[in-house]
Amino acid sequence: MASLPEENKELIQRLRDPKTCREAFGEVIKTYSEPLYWQIRRMVQSHDDANDLLQNTFMKAWSSIENFRGDARLSTWLYKIAINESITFLDRERKRRNLSLDDQEADLVRTIESDTEFDGDELQKKLRTAIASLPEKQRLVFNMKYFDDMKYEDMSNILGTSVGALKASYHLAVKKIENFFLEND
Repeated sequence: MASLPEENKELIQRLRDPKTCREAFGEVIKTYSEPLYWQIRRMVQSHDDANDLLQNTFMKAWSSIENFRGDARLSTWLYKIAINESITFLDRERKRRNLSLDDQEADLVRTIESDTEFDGDELQKKLRTAIASLPEKQRLVFNMKYFDDMKYEDMSNILGTSVGALKASYHLAVKKIENFFLEND
């Protein structure tokens, strides 16, 4: 097992101690809320859904903190929970609304186009639309690499996919986004 950063080791020890667990988990929430929110938001597109899923992520993490063994970094474990919550939500919504995968991608694009919370310019909106039109796995890999600058090894731990497959997914996603911009000029 790779050695964890010191602050992670100390935080994990505090999370395991019943006397300091609540305070330590408060630090976890303060540290990881923003990056996890944006990871979730880029997957589901809706601010309200992203907030709900972030709450679910932290509730799930809190209820299973005693099962965290420390084999992976705390951030990796939290991202895995957040991504699984997001995928479960998207699958549930697709089934509830009786959408195919293609319809779900089109629905994400419509959500972006009608997003009143979005304050970016046209180019940013176009990028969000291009990303939303990607297949789910490519969208996920692209977001993790492009926006979070996540290492392929960390993505591999979170997604349970080989580094080579992740690199291929990212490459395909970049090509599709480039083509989207070329076709929509």
